[in-house]
Amino acid sequence: MATGKSAAPRLTAKGAETRRRIVEGAAAEIRARGAAATTLDDIRARTSTSKSQIFHYFAGGKEELLLAVAAREAELVLEDQEPHLGDLGTWQAWQDWRDAVVRRYEQQGVNCPLGVLITELGPTTPAAQALTGRLLDQWQAALRAGVRLMQDRGEIDRRLDADRTAAALIAAVQGGVTILMSTGRITHLEAALDLSLGLLRAPATPAFPAAPVSPAAPVSPAASEGRA
Repeated sequence: MATGKSAAPRLTAKGAETRRRIVEGAAAEIRARGAAATTLDDIRARTSTSKSQIFHYFAGGKEELLLAVAAREAELVLEDQEPHLGDLGTWQAWQDWRDAVVRRYEQQGVNCPLGVLITELGPTTPAAQALTGRLLDQWQAALRAGVRLMQDRGEIDRRLDADRTAAALIAAVQGGVTILMSTGRITHLEAALDLSLGLLRAPATPAFPAAPVSPAAPVSPAASEGRA
């Protein structure tokens, strides 16, 4: 993924481990302090690395390091939803997926490393915008596949647009997570997912409802006399 910086040096196994440790340490600091309050000195202290080591692996400084954290956190967003996300073929799998999502964000708390993409990097960094787009595309594709699988099994109304349904589910999650980050409350995320799954489980209504039966037309007195 291009960031506008020079290409990263080819890493030895030891170098790759050091880089991984810096990224994970930075993510831990962000969870503890928030992105804005986290400094390179905080990360250096947590990871027992020198400033020269940090700039060796992240020549662009804090912005490049935050982007690396966001990239790893984006991977974890999907990994933490497995194995349920990849096999949403039963209502139990959907419920397990819902529980995994709630558990992930409940454990994460109010400081979300991936939130760096939106709050600090996203508006100004094309690489962050591209990373966010790829994450959403992968996530939406997995949910879309699950909706279509349940439609094929007659469990979800076939007239629902699977892609838009998947997009709405992601929006429900992210809306709940935004409120969690602002208030510390998980209840909105739970409500958004429970309502969304409840609507998916609702029985399909007939595509062409039967026309209402018109009441019998009143018989005029003249017509009655004619039949007498």
